[in-house]
Amino acid sequence: MEQKNELKWVTAARILDGYRLELTFNDGQCRIFDCEPLISQYQFFAPLRDKDVFARFELDGWTVTWLDGSVDIAPEHLYEMGMAA
Repeated sequence: MEQKNELKWVTAARILDGYRLELTFNDGQCRIFDCEPLISQYQFFAPLRDKDVFARFELDGWTVTWLDGSVDIAPEHLYEMGMAA
């Protein structure tokens, strides 16, 4: 049984369609996360509305980041709210 408090981080990511990301985590799980609700609701994520900016994500060893690490989403949120791929 999986422990709830087990630390998760993103090991691989790729863009699907729209603002959806396919993410692989350190436990081997693959999740699909739709960033569109965050991007449309929160000003913090507004720069990602530009699809060219969104496409230029990086992995920082823990999670997906944009704009030299100034914008990111917690890996736990990506894991918990992502749908199994």
